[in-house]
Amino acid sequence: MGKTTKPKIIIVDENDKIIGYKDRGTLKKEDIYRVSALWITNSYGEILLARRHHTKTHHPRKWGPAVAGTVDEGETYEENVIKEAKEELGLKNIKPKLGPKTKTDNEFHHFTQWFTLNIDKNINEFKIQEDEVEEIKWFSVDELKKELQEHPDAFLPTMKKYFELFLPRP
Repeated sequence: MGKTTKPKIIIVDENDKIIGYKDRGTLKKEDIYRVSALWITNSYGEILLARRHHTKTHHPRKWGPAVAGTVDEGETYEENVIKEAKEELGLKNIKPKLGPKTKTDNEFHHFTQWFTLNIDKNINEFKIQEDEVEEIKWFSVDELKKELQEHPDAFLPTMKKYFELFLPRP
């Protein structure tokens, strides 16, 4: 049997220009890579979040955006987010809107190209990828604000920043 090669991760410079490719698990601390993420809301103003699987190496069991993934060689940010939405939530034929691009510099360095999607589905209508996602939940803005304040450790360290980025302005 031939060994299938996993796609490589795109490595970029400070301006998000591609400078190389690396295998998963071989990134150095200083490497900057690309992530795509989908901020999902519904017509009730709720936000869909996902709790990362307990086996994940980065931030296991933390709540974060419902869909996010590392962009692979040969993929655009948009192609990646559409693929991840299908894999992680079972969403097909979505047309996400382009959102802001953020840069994270903590223990990981990456550009995140955000997309937004408004969709009205009950939790049980999503088909979650169980080795990636433990659970998903619709949060009201007030509930999320309260949870981020009272239980910040339950969320990705960057979640507060993301919440503020997408919080509807009065």
